[in-house]
Amino acid sequence: MDELNVSHVTLTGYVEMSKYRYLYFSVLFTVYVLIICSNATIVYLIWAHKNLHEPMYIFIAALLFNCLLYSTTVYPKLLIDFLSETPIVSVSSCLLQFFMFYSIGGTEFWLIASMAFDRYVSICNPLRYTTIMRKSTVKVLLILAWFVPACHIAPEAILSAKTPICSSDLNGIFCNNAMFKLHCSKPSSLTVLGVVALLNVVILPMLFTVFTYAKIFIMSYQSGKSFRRKAAETCVPHLIVLISFSYLAAYDVAIARMETDFPKTARLIMTMQIFLYHPLFNPFIYGLKMKEISKHLKLLCVKRV
Repeated sequence: MDELNVSHVTLTGYVEMSKYRYLYFSVLFTVYVLIICSNATIVYLIWAHKNLHEPMYIFIAALLFNCLLYSTTVYPKLLIDFLSETPIVSVSSCLLQFFMFYSIGGTEFWLIASMAFDRYVSICNPLRYTTIMRKSTVKVLLILAWFVPACHIAPEAILSAKTPICSSDLNGIFCNNAMFKLHCSKPSSLTVLGVVALLNVVILPMLFTVFTYAKIFIMSYQSGKSFRRKAAETCVPHLIVLISFSYLAAYDVAIARMETDFPKTARLIMTMQIFLYHPLFNPFIYGLKMKEISKHLKLLCVKRV
């Protein structure tokens, strides 16, 4: 394949765009508004009430704020594409979306791991909780959660920008790792960077989270009924979120490696699952399952009514 002088990429992953343009726009615009309202409401409740200014709730607010950022990397561009004759994106904007999507997605795993550490200290070592989970500790964990994934994804984006492109058609609806198929050949260094990023940004935080919750549940199994109830109330929502996001991350990796003859409609449906459910799922889990947040949410609804 010959190298092309490409400034813009055409997104070819849509199905029947001219026919379902306004249906696509209406559905995703509604979902995006719901994502903004639901996540922002929980973040506001945590910010506004001093009894929620504890590490566990601060991490939840950070997670939901991250969901807003995660959605904003995808939805606005999708909505613009639905109203455009031809969905295109500049190569530089595509690389920026790639960087933002994966660095913010990696932050999700790091935040969940930080929440697991917080729950472990709270449940298994409560006497030292205030000593360990100080404001400075929470700040460091939050900074690392956003900084480390960005440092791993940035070299991939930079190297990808320097790699020759031999195709201007991206088989997708946004710039995920399917954009590597635009390259004439994928450099081995890009593969190495991808593996390192996957290990440090996704796999290690996920293993840490699973190991930490396993220790919590083992300890709760050996303790009394009230201890088990406390562990379940605070840990199960985090585990559900981890399982949900891990499932979607696996989807994203699988989609980028599927052959081009994979049914276009099925590919579109799978791709949309990456960003459609999860940002709506989190506020539902934390708004209804976390007792203190649920209480303030009900009071807010009563005041509005």
